[in-house]
Amino acid sequence: MADLSGGGEKFDLLVIGGGITGCGVARDASMRGLKVVLVERDDFASGTSGRSSRLIHGGIRYLEHGQLHLVYESIRERQTLLRIAPHLVKPLAFTWPIYRGARVGRRRLSAGLFAYYLMSGGRTRKHSTLSASETLEREPGLERTGLTGGAVYYDACTDDARLTIANALAARQNGATVVSHARVTEILREAGKAVGAVMSHQLSEVTNSIRARVIVNATGVWTGQFDAGKAPRRGHGSKGAHISVPRTRVGNRDALTLISPVDGRVMFCLPAGSQAIIGTTDDWTEESPESVHASVADVDYLLRAANAYFPDAHLTRADVVSAWAGIRPLATAASSNPTAVSREHSIVSDGSGMIHVTGGKLTTYRSMAAEIVDQVQKSLGEDLDRAPTDSVELPGAERDAEIARLQREDARLADPLVPGLPHTGAHLVYGVSKEMAQTLSDLLIRRVHLAFETLDHGASVAVRAADIVAPLLAWDDQTKSARVREYRQDIERIFAIG
Repeated sequence: MADLSGGGEKFDLLVIGGGITGCGVARDASMRGLKVVLVERDDFASGTSGRSSRLIHGGIRYLEHGQLHLVYESIRERQTLLRIAPHLVKPLAFTWPIYRGARVGRRRLSAGLFAYYLMSGGRTRKHSTLSASETLEREPGLERTGLTGGAVYYDACTDDARLTIANALAARQNGATVVSHARVTEILREAGKAVGAVMSHQLSEVTNSIRARVIVNATGVWTGQFDAGKAPRRGHGSKGAHISVPRTRVGNRDALTLISPVDGRVMFCLPAGSQAIIGTTDDWTEESPESVHASVADVDYLLRAANAYFPDAHLTRADVVSAWAGIRPLATAASSNPTAVSREHSIVSDGSGMIHVTGGKLTTYRSMAAEIVDQVQKSLGEDLDRAPTDSVELPGAERDAEIARLQREDARLADPLVPGLPHTGAHLVYGVSKEMAQTLSDLLIRRVHLAFETLDHGASVAVRAADIVAPLLAWDDQTKSARVREYRQDIERIFAIG
């Protein structure tokens, strides 16, 4: 990890926030030749970017709200990410069942999918309509009563945390200084202009300052925390909760797009290895991004939808392996219904010269980052020099081969951390040595998804994981105990239901 303890170094750009937006900005700016430093308070993707539906999708559901520009942009960016990150972004087939009296009927869905295909310019596999029997052939566990047909269309899925981390790694490879577990505590100003920041390293308690010609605030819903002379404030946020349950209980073969029987919202049932992810909710919230978690009401809402479509599942709260939530930073709160609010982004430069960004979505992060860095170059008085972020592949394609090599060289690293799951000690070693992981939460929540895939969220393997990586991170026994304790606090904060 980069060392900024000396201070005094001046950068063209300071990016605050290591979610998908901040990491995308750092990658783009460093590819343009700017001297960049990225500072993240916790770990990359530790907030909303690591708690999504793990979809890279064209946003078909945005058609009914008339957000045509966002749909077009999302389709284009989905195809770009399939091209530059084939190891992280995979095609995914969706079945959309149609029931008698549904809010979205067969004609409306067919029209929407046809428009969706036209907007892709033929860059996506064409959808197909299904009869009721064909729908059940694809997804035999579906409710049969009232089923009139369905459709199949194609989007993509990803590992949201590792996509974010790949952008941070790419920024570092292009010369950026990338720092995690460091909190920006103050913006430095001279004559009213933002000229740098003070940051405190969370793991070492070292404090130092950074000087930068331009600062981008990419902290999501906390976009107002650095306003000069004002109390910290947060922007508009919509809570999205998910649950995972054993896939054998649901029986879904592929992904499904569903209409909630509770409120008519579009939602998904998604394959995730041995689990099915059901989500998401969409409600305005005042919860803190640090402590937001799924409530009992959120879980019941999602279970009710799953049981309505898969009546043989009989899911209860006891079947929930994990539940989590993130807060979508929305650019506006113009509607009482957050689902109707555009997922497009907002870029605003304040009186001090700081650039604040909010809104946007995982799928469109790359094009949003390019627009932000355009604004940075304008602030620097430079001509725009677009980076080839749409053609240069993101790092990490060698990950599986490198992990296999580690397992061959040391058989102890080949043992599964949890029986039945693919994660081994080699994944942890790779996470530390190649993916900038520094804590057990970095490793077990984000470099692998073990915390999402076990009932105890990895608590029972935390000590073993600490023993494996301690030599790499120079942890003594006291530090190992502290890291295990911090991990258990983190999983309680993120995965508790209540």
